[in-house]
Amino acid sequence: MREILERYPPDRSSLLDILHDFQDADPENHLSTAVLRAAAQYVGVSLSEVLSTATFYSMFSLVPRGHHIIRVCESPPCQLMGGTNILSALSSLLGVKPGETTNDGAFTLETTSCLGVCGVAPAMMIDDELYGNLTSDRLQSIIARVRRDDATG
Repeated sequence: MREILERYPPDRSSLLDILHDFQDADPENHLSTAVLRAAAQYVGVSLSEVLSTATFYSMFSLVPRGHHIIRVCESPPCQLMGGTNILSALSSLLGVKPGETTNDGAFTLETTSCLGVCGVAPAMMIDDELYGNLTSDRLQSIIARVRRDDATG
């Protein structure tokens, strides 16, 4: 924890960056109570303020998640272009509903209100990588590639 904290000035303006780094460093992609307390103490705010910040932003999680986070866009343009079918196909392919993690811990499926890439709707992100113009066939190849990369990684 100390290594992450010391990258930033002990100032409230560092909070989001600190939380991102803590979550990225966690093998279960979440923020534990211990790191939330450490962040609060370091930047000089209350634990409730850090919790409020962490729960406001959808990119943060207080519960363990899979190795890869899949976010499917639910914006109106994505929905009009078949986003509901994409979410359903992905849910079926992974065997989980939104908010759940696969049994092997590889993927957590989430939805998001907008990814800001309406021109390539329907869209999703896996971790920091964007995928647009999705079809059911493309989903299968994308998930297979991510699994393959993990196995050889």
